[in-house]
Amino acid sequence: MAGDTRMAGKVALLLWAQTLGLAGAQSTQLLVEPPWMPAVLWDQVTLTCQGSGTDGATTWYKDRQRWGQEGRDSFTVTKSGTYTCVRPSSGHSPPVMVSDEPLVLQVPARALVEWDTMTLWCQWRQDNPVSRERFYKDDKELGGSLRGTKVSLSH
Repeated sequence: MAGDTRMAGKVALLLWAQTLGLAGAQSTQLLVEPPWMPAVLWDQVTLTCQGSGTDGATTWYKDRQRWGQEGRDSFTVTKSGTYTCVRPSSGHSPPVMVSDEPLVLQVPARALVEWDTMTLWCQWRQDNPVSRERFYKDDKELGGSLRGTKVSLSH
């Protein structure tokens, strides 16, 4: 009986470590700065590929085509599109879209959990001025004290 309890504790600890990425292979991540999604070209976006393997061994893809930033782990984006990177020991990153649309609704470029407050940001290019921002959920305008270009929503 006591052995079963210790074994269950070890299994639970291993599952916890795997969930946090402490055990097993690390996956490739594509970091975005400034940290908003979708990223917008006119924000001077920097992409950084992180993962296992030798620094400088990154392969970049733009719109599913191998792309000319070979070997660099980080660069500033100059063209809109969907970017991914590959690190030799940890594989492909999730895709990151960089938009050049004149008006975008952005969310933080980080994982959110159910109890987090989520901030939405309405952003536009300078050549496309907006006179008033309105936020909607399910085709209904969110009322209350919404002013400015950002709104925070809680659970």
